[in-house]
Amino acid sequence: MAKSRQSSFRRILVSKILLLSVPVLLIGEIVAYKKARSSLLETARQNLTESAIIKGEKIVEASAALKTNLLSASQTTVIQSGSPIEIQRFLNQLAQQLPRQVECIQLTEPQSGNIVASTCGDQPIGELKFPISNDGLNVEAALPPKIGTTGRRDLPNQLRLLLSSPIYDNMGNLRYALILRPTILQEKTRTKPGLLTGSTMVIADDGTIMAHPIANRVGTNIAQHTDASRLKKIVKAALAGRKYFLHFFFEKEGEELLAGYTAIPSPLTEGQQKKWVIIAVTDLDNALYGLEGIKLILIVLTVGLIGASVLASLYLARYLARPVEQLRDYAINLHLNQSAKPIPHNFKIREFNQLAQALEQMVERLKDWAEELEIAWKDSKAANQVKTQFLATTSHELRNPLNIIINCVRLVRDGMCDDREEELEFLKRADDTAIHLLGIINDLLDISKIEAGKLSVVLQPIDLRQVLKEVINIQSVNVQQKGLQLNIPPLNETIPVNADAAKLKQVLINVIGNATKFTEEGSITISTEIQRRDDKSEVIVSVTDTGIGIDPTQQQKLFRPFVMVGDSNSHKFGGTGLGLAISRNLIELMGGTITLESAGLDQGTTITVTLPLIDASLLLGAEGKEDSENLSISSGDQAVKGMKQTAEEAALKKNRFPSTLNKELQNSTLSMQNAKL
Repeated sequence: MAKSRQSSFRRILVSKILLLSVPVLLIGEIVAYKKARSSLLETARQNLTESAIIKGEKIVEASAALKTNLLSASQTTVIQSGSPIEIQRFLNQLAQQLPRQVECIQLTEPQSGNIVASTCGDQPIGELKFPISNDGLNVEAALPPKIGTTGRRDLPNQLRLLLSSPIYDNMGNLRYALILRPTILQEKTRTKPGLLTGSTMVIADDGTIMAHPIANRVGTNIAQHTDASRLKKIVKAALAGRKYFLHFFFEKEGEELLAGYTAIPSPLTEGQQKKWVIIAVTDLDNALYGLEGIKLILIVLTVGLIGASVLASLYLARYLARPVEQLRDYAINLHLNQSAKPIPHNFKIREFNQLAQALEQMVERLKDWAEELEIAWKDSKAANQVKTQFLATTSHELRNPLNIIINCVRLVRDGMCDDREEELEFLKRADDTAIHLLGIINDLLDISKIEAGKLSVVLQPIDLRQVLKEVINIQSVNVQQKGLQLNIPPLNETIPVNADAAKLKQVLINVIGNATKFTEEGSITISTEIQRRDDKSEVIVSVTDTGIGIDPTQQQKLFRPFVMVGDSNSHKFGGTGLGLAISRNLIELMGGTITLESAGLDQGTTITVTLPLIDASLLLGAEGKEDSENLSISSGDQAVKGMKQTAEEAALKKNRFPSTLNKELQNSTLSMQNAKL
């Protein structure tokens, strides 16, 4: 199978760094560009709004000043009662005193319309309108003539007003009308690039355009134009006092404009409760003046950063890849058994040093594991050999009792006994042998339960002293038959423990039985000791013999199942070697421990059983109880029942024992049942 195309760590590192850094740089530049554009637009909007407010304030201030000047002039005696020559002289002086925005001053007769005096020729500039406002003045807009009519069209961005005031004589009769025509808004059509004062538009609240950069729009209504909807939004927002960012288009296609606006009270007499909307407008290119320079700077900066990223990624890739490559070379040489050099160290990066240290520790552990595997392999070979020996010994231990039982039963069955007493003797021998065989089979079943994790005990408060007395009574006969001295404790005080009485008795019988079996001369000493500590109290039962002893290197193996120490001793003394393994598991299930100590061969052995003590008051409810079922069953019935139960359990575990062994167990059970019958 072909391998997929692979790349080096350096190349992948460089490509990943560039793939991450370049898009981030580009996104950053785009965001910076948009932020700069937004900032310029926001600055332009604020400047245009301030410009509109300033222009509106100037219009209000100029109209108020002109009204004051006109009202003062209309109340002078020269105007009211002077001769035309005096009036003309007064108007000339007044024109020099008033601001330059006043283009013309005229004094006319309202009835005839004749011009009495004028500073701008004989062409009338207006007439007195009625009714007159409360302040005695009349103000109206001087709009240019409509398209198609005769008359001079004024320049764009000019807003003129006509202010008129009536002049009365001493009798209170209307004599003259004093009229002013000032230009309160006049702007240049061309401005410097980047200047954000903007061109001015003045729109009345009814939509009439009072001033506009495009001259032919002055005097028209915004509803007549293509950008009416946008202008209506501006007027509506200004009258409501709202301010927001707004783009809109005028007639020129594709030219986007930016506006700032405000609303002022209308200076016209007929619109005293109305407002004018002052709009400062500039094109988008002027608002974004300088953005091209920012764009060029960002492009240069982006190219420079990308180049720096490439150089940095190459350097960083080499800096990071070199330790990895060194560790790779070491691992390859180690795999090829060519690693004579030590693992690389002293990298400038802490994580790589930790990796090198971990790799070194892993190599050491692998070496240790290799040694352990070799030892375990040798142990497994030895265990396999021990298992074979165990099966041979177990088969021997099972076969001999079965042969004895079969021979005794056949002798009785064939009538080869001389009398009834001899028959009973053979039957008793068969019964004793069956009990021995039952013990062997029970050990096999117990060890199988231990391996399956199904061995259990029933814990209840018991007096260890009574159990010890029963065990000593049972084992004392065997000890005396071998001529050994049995040293027992006084057992005067109650020893309360929480244990399974039957299982504990099984353990103690096994321990004392082993001591008896492996001791040819000397003594067996049983002792008890109670140790009390702050956290817990416990009883220690020790069984010490003067027997053959055990090599210290082999002592721990005695607690393993299917393991027997010393083949010659196993053949000499018999047994399956399962007793201590079963005893250890039973004691641990009861919350205790069992240990073995021996100074060496022919120096005796001490087995110690430790169990936790309980409160003596817990024994009160357990005293005097007996098992009536056990009392009603004789020893012979127990042997037959045990053989039957053992054969059934062995049949259930036939996958753990040879089929021939199961067959022998079944035959032995049938033979024992026939013998009992």
